[in-house]
Amino acid sequence: MASSHSISLHNTIKTSINLSYAKSNSSLPSKLRPNLSHSMQLRRLTLSVVAQNQRYWHAIESEIDSFLDKSIPIRQPEAVFEPMRHLTFAAPRTAASALCVAACELVGGDRSHAMAAAAAVHLMHAAAYAHEHLPLTDRAGSGPRPEVEHKYGPNIELLTGDGIVPFGFELLARSVGPARPERVLRVMIEISRAGGSEGIMDGLYKEGEIVDENSRFEFIEYVCKKKYGEIHACAAASGAILGGGSDGEIQKLRNFGLYAGTVRGLMERKSSVEIENIVRKLRDLALKELEGFHGKRNVELLTSLVAEPSLCSA
Repeated sequence: MASSHSISLHNTIKTSINLSYAKSNSSLPSKLRPNLSHSMQLRRLTLSVVAQNQRYWHAIESEIDSFLDKSIPIRQPEAVFEPMRHLTFAAPRTAASALCVAACELVGGDRSHAMAAAAAVHLMHAAAYAHEHLPLTDRAGSGPRPEVEHKYGPNIELLTGDGIVPFGFELLARSVGPARPERVLRVMIEISRAGGSEGIMDGLYKEGEIVDENSRFEFIEYVCKKKYGEIHACAAASGAILGGGSDGEIQKLRNFGLYAGTVRGLMERKSSVEIENIVRKLRDLALKELEGFHGKRNVELLTSLVAEPSLCSA
């Protein structure tokens, strides 16, 4: 059963949508008002909100891509930077890097303050993705794997993946302002933890122990928490840190990212009643963490990461 907090948040969002629609049509003569059923009106409003959400997330992703594009030009030595650039952009997009920017804006920070951190989060993900899909990696026990086109041999991809992560830290170090180096240092610690044995690496290692999609659901949740949840938690906390959020706001957004990322990881797997129950529970927990942000201009946009999982790829 959904918590009263998450129900309240859903009702708040739905009410604001309905009020804005009513306001937009109240000034029209009754004969000119659209003669639509309530369900049709609600459907159009829902599509409008979804389109708004998509524009917001796509705009952030575009800015992150532009930042990475400028940060990783192909230069000498080309044998290093060409595969680095390729593997950076070959990795599938996650919602984590965009969440970093959104969290920064949510606590009142400027989008530009989180751009280097968002890029570093994506670079950490890209390195892990390159290592996970090395041609010689034996991960038969983790279920079907996506077909990945390998432009370079496993030795190049392995070494390049090793170089991508410290390059992300270099971008962060260069972004240090004259008065905020302590924030960047905190973000470096967040990213190190999420990418190491407490996060992605632990998830990749444990994933090989999953027998199939219909067994050990708690274990599957654990793997998704480590592979997807921790990087989203890290991204949200990093954005809040760089945006000047309070310790309470940082922790709430870290928790939200953990739940939201785990949900998105579970959504990639074959659906079952058990997994759907876990997803429902985590969605309620995620929404509860956002209760304290009511009135913030983009809090509803963050809810779309769990309410509308199709808006961004996992």
